[in-house]
Amino acid sequence: MAMHDSLIPLLGSGPEPEQLVHVRELPAREAVVEPWPGWVHDDVRAAYAMLGVHQPWRHQVQAAESAHDGRHTIIATGTASGKSLAYQLPALDAIHRTGLADAVSLEPNGAVALYLAPTKALAADQLAAIKSLKLPTVRAETYDGDTDPGARRWIRDHANFVLANPDMLHFGILPNHAWWARFFRRLRYVIIDEAHSYRGVFGSNVANLMRRLRRICASYGADPVFIGASATSADPGTSFGRLIGADADAVTEDCSPHGSTTVAFWEPQLTELRGENGAKERRTVVAETSDLMANLVSAQVRTIAFIKSRRGAETISSITKRLLDDVHPSLPGRVAAYRSGYLPEERRELEAKLRSGQLLGVSSTSALELGIDISGLDAVLVAGWPGTRASLFQQIGRAGRSGQDALAAFVASDDPLDTYLVHHPEAVFDVSVEATVFDPSNPYVLGPHLCAAAQELPLTPADIGLFGAAAPGLLDRLTAEGYLRRRPAGWYWTHPESAAAMVNLRADGGGPISIVESESGTLLGTMDSPQSHYQAHSGAVYVHQGTTYVVDELNEQDHCAMVTRANPDYYTQARDITQIEVLGAERTEDWGEVQACFGDVKVTTKVISFQRKAFISNEILGEEQLDLGARELFTKAVWFTIGEQQLASAGLVAARVPGALHAAEHAGIGLLPLVASSDRWDIGGVSTALHADTGKPTIFVYDGHPGGAGFAERGFEAARTWLAATRDAIRSCECETGCPSCVQSPKCGNKNNPLDKPGAVTLIEALLSHAGPARAERHQATAV
Repeated sequence: MAMHDSLIPLLGSGPEPEQLVHVRELPAREAVVEPWPGWVHDDVRAAYAMLGVHQPWRHQVQAAESAHDGRHTIIATGTASGKSLAYQLPALDAIHRTGLADAVSLEPNGAVALYLAPTKALAADQLAAIKSLKLPTVRAETYDGDTDPGARRWIRDHANFVLANPDMLHFGILPNHAWWARFFRRLRYVIIDEAHSYRGVFGSNVANLMRRLRRICASYGADPVFIGASATSADPGTSFGRLIGADADAVTEDCSPHGSTTVAFWEPQLTELRGENGAKERRTVVAETSDLMANLVSAQVRTIAFIKSRRGAETISSITKRLLDDVHPSLPGRVAAYRSGYLPEERRELEAKLRSGQLLGVSSTSALELGIDISGLDAVLVAGWPGTRASLFQQIGRAGRSGQDALAAFVASDDPLDTYLVHHPEAVFDVSVEATVFDPSNPYVLGPHLCAAAQELPLTPADIGLFGAAAPGLLDRLTAEGYLRRRPAGWYWTHPESAAAMVNLRADGGGPISIVESESGTLLGTMDSPQSHYQAHSGAVYVHQGTTYVVDELNEQDHCAMVTRANPDYYTQARDITQIEVLGAERTEDWGEVQACFGDVKVTTKVISFQRKAFISNEILGEEQLDLGARELFTKAVWFTIGEQQLASAGLVAARVPGALHAAEHAGIGLLPLVASSDRWDIGGVSTALHADTGKPTIFVYDGHPGGAGFAERGFEAARTWLAATRDAIRSCECETGCPSCVQSPKCGNKNNPLDKPGAVTLIEALLSHAGPARAERHQATAV
């Protein structure tokens, strides 16, 4: 009997349910061990032995040796492959050896290490791991927004292993580096955990933050070794080198043991319900995943379900609890949601319950994808494509962490990319994982960081090379605009306000919105400002730990949204309208009568209304207009133009062109993550039968971040592959006239009208026929 025969029935619906499209076995892997490096102190070796680690795996030794020899190093291996030991070993050895010397010295001068994680939860998890070693010389503490103010001075003066996040480094440590002088002088290692998560604008910001950190270290006479830990990614050495601004070695062969994992590709069925344009609705990924989780938890299978949205995580938890209440009254209390935006004490409690096994089921955003030690899980459900293959394998790797066989299921959502991938598993399993995409030279990102650097220490001509070729021109512009002052010695920040406040590491502008309960004044959580027009507008449904609220008012001036507890039987979805203006083309490729371009655009977006939709069926229950201001975005886009004559020759009469363009645009947005490691919500699009700037029928796809994030450029470079996959995704969808799985968009401000599904296939065929035979497109080997 095949291994999956014993695991797939746990999902329910019989041994071979109709929704099961594909099954792939990821084979078990045997361990390869090596002796401890000779330089490791006996006390450090004994500390690991006390925890049951008697011999390291080969990749751990290789990475530790590289860092110990003074080379910047990235270890890029699978989930649960022990990457933490690889970076802990050189850092703890240096701290312990120098700490023993300090014990007999009148002037302590021991080594220190700085650990950076993208989430507070991961830093807290690492702190527990380091303290469990019980090395008396190691004084490890977290330093983040949750740290008690009274403890901060002690940490600065006495801790020798500080665990922080990029936000605290940016706002709290670098601007106050003089307080940290003693720490920076002794800084031997900087550890960057989950390095693959630093992509897009967030990655661009952190890359510049690392350059600022290296500059401050140099000013105190330190030259620390940077050690990165990452999920498997394409060319990790190059990506990590770009992140830190220096060459780096990569260790990529995973020599850790892992149990066999059965991976199921699962597509919810079409229902008899019909949505916009009369298209049949597919059962929602939230409803389907809730059913699967309820089946697994009922069978006492420890399960985690990943979904991209906060609301999705909350809703899966709520529905699963209702389903389990019919099975046994003890089960609903063993399921919870976990996401960013919770208060610190809520996060800590959930993490403890998950580790102890008190929770049987957790629905989570990627906040739990990142490295937290949650061993003992039996199953993972991935609700909708997580954005990259690296994320998918990181998530499904959470199952089977103790070496046992495990089950994982990718549940396709109503999205063109999900439709394509669930029917083309080879595009997931048989190609390389993506490269990490970010651009430190993005002027919208680099400019504020130059100001922050100048406030930390005046920028000198010798510093400019650290920030790249775009820095000189930006410094001239910042000086002309009054942000900086030029003096013979360099550039100075002369304003009383904080330059660091100009930078928002994780989102574009506006600062966080506080979610406040109207009746009690209780702070429930926070939300990034750009999300607020879509998720915190008046009338929006907001869910927090299973409790549902409706937004009474969004007050952008005071950065808060007031909410009232309610129990609606629907969720809300905002709609917007978008206009786009071409500012200039940087790169152009002529395909005969078709032109592919990449360049600068101005995008004006206005959220105009929201729909109320039923939880299970997705049925539209009503729509309400909104009066919110328009937002302007200066960014990068890829666009395709084709003449009306060429469209007519392909069989598209003028009346069908708008619907064909619109459908192709929606599907193209959905498929861009196949060739660029983006999320659908990182990008947007516009199509028009006659654009004012191009004079032709045009499809635009743009980055949803100021200055661009590298995604549209990747689409330009892999245009033929992207367009062909988009055509194939539309063709393979079994609907008749277009549905959310192929050409409908959940964000469309035009109510998905007009849409011409067959016309979109004809249009893309016309584009590809003019493009000629596919060539070896740049990045294709690593990004596709």
